[in-house]
This record gives sequence, C-alpha cells and structure tokens, in this order.
Amino acid sequence: MTDTSIGRRTVLVATGATAATLAVGATLPEAPTTAPTTAADQQPAAAAAVCTLTKEMTEGPYYLDGQLVRADIHEDKTGIPLKLTLTVVDDDTCAPLDSALVEIWHCDALGEYSGFVGGNGHNEPDNGTFLRGGVLTGSDGVAKITTVYPGWYRGRCIHIHIKVHTDVTLTSDGSFEGGQELHTGQLFFDEAITTRVAAVPVYAANTVPRTTLAQDGIYDDGGAASGLLTLTALGSSTTAGYAGSLTLGVETS
Repeated sequence: MTDTSIGRRTVLVATGATAATLAVGATLPEAPTTAPTTAADQQPAAAAAVCTLTKEMTEGPYYLDGQLVRADIHEDKTGIPLKLTLTVVDDDTCAPLDSALVEIWHCDALGEYSGFVGGNGHNEPDNGTFLRGGVLTGSDGVAKITTVYPGWYRGRCIHIHIKVHTDVTLTSDGSFEGGQELHTGQLFFDEAITTRVAAVPVYAANTVPRTTLAQDGIYDDGGAASGLLTLTALGSSTTAGYAGSLTLGVETS
C-alpha cells in the first residue's frame, strides 16, 4: 500500500561538531565591507548551522500500539546489521529531549511486517513483534536501537517508520502506554548502499520489484531534511552492516 504525506512540521538540526556551535537566536557578524574576498570566505561556516524545517510523514498501514521498550528489535530476523543513533531535540530551543520514547518499526528482508505477514507475498512465521520497539532517550536526547537493514515491499522504497512520544508510562510487560505523540515520520537510505544490500542473498530472495528513492511517492529528494540517514560502514564488506544517524527536532508545544 502506498503511503501519503501529511502536514505537521519537524526539524532536523546539524550534528557533531557543527551542532556544538549552534546558538539559538544568534546571527553571524557581517564581514567588513573593506575585507578582501578569499576562497575561505566562500566556504560555508560551521557556525551558520540552523534548524531546517521538514514535513512529517504518515505512519502508514502497519503500525501496532503498545510495542516493547527495548534497544534491540531484530529478534531472530536475518539481515545486514543496522545500528541507529537518533538524537531528538526541541525545534524551538534545539535542546535535547530527555526521556522521550523513540519508537520504530519496519519490514524484514522479504518486505513483511510483523502482524501483517503475507502482505508482500511471502509466507513466514509471524509473532507480531519482530522489528518493532523503541527506547527512551538519555539526557543528551540520544536513542540507540539495533536492528537489521530493512527490505522493501511493493510501491515503496526502503524505509523505517518512526514515532517520538513524551511522558509515556512503562508497563510491567515491557511495553509503554499513554503520553503525547510529538512526531511521526520515516527514515530513508542512500540508494547506492541499498543497491549493494539488495544483492545480498537474504534480500535478493524478495520477489517483489524494488522501488528506488527517485521512484518513491513519499520521499521528496530532500536529503536529511526529509529523513535521509547518514550511513557509515561497520566493516569492509556490505554484510558487516552500517551505522545510521540522524538528528530529529520535534515540536514540543
């Protein structure tokens, strides 16, 4: 089923050393009018980092309430390792959000979602929990989740769904309830890396034609502003896996 976009707003902010220089409300001093122009003057300055607005995206048809709070969601699913580092900040102050519940869900290598197995034409066991779950951010706003690189299903490029909640209550069965939902979005993957991943046998067994980023009806070629992850190889081969990171700003009021 093809997802459609919706209109609430979120922001992505600079990460790493650039984020350390970010001062909300600050502006850069103007260069003296008599100063000569050099090549260095024409380079973007780290201190110029600003919050970038981007749209939220639909949760899609495969969301299930009350999933487990856990740092590793892959269970027994085979696939290329993916270690996510997602940083949540307030879009007005750029301050990190502590104790926000970052929840993700995605399909397996065959394009099947837990709770909906068979929707992409493949038969496999369905326990209703694989590749679903989330963790609470720390005081630095960071949530780290281990999973596997997603596969694909008909009509959509490879992606991960994400929600950010605040003020949730943890339950005795390891799940969560209540709270306020601040953000619903999707995470996307570099097409060159996905092409290599799709050739790995466990993914190549997916018999459904793959939709690329350029063909997708949701991703709008907006880069990080539209949820494109920064991917870093964990080893010298594709099967060693990837680390994926993104800094995500949400409206808190």
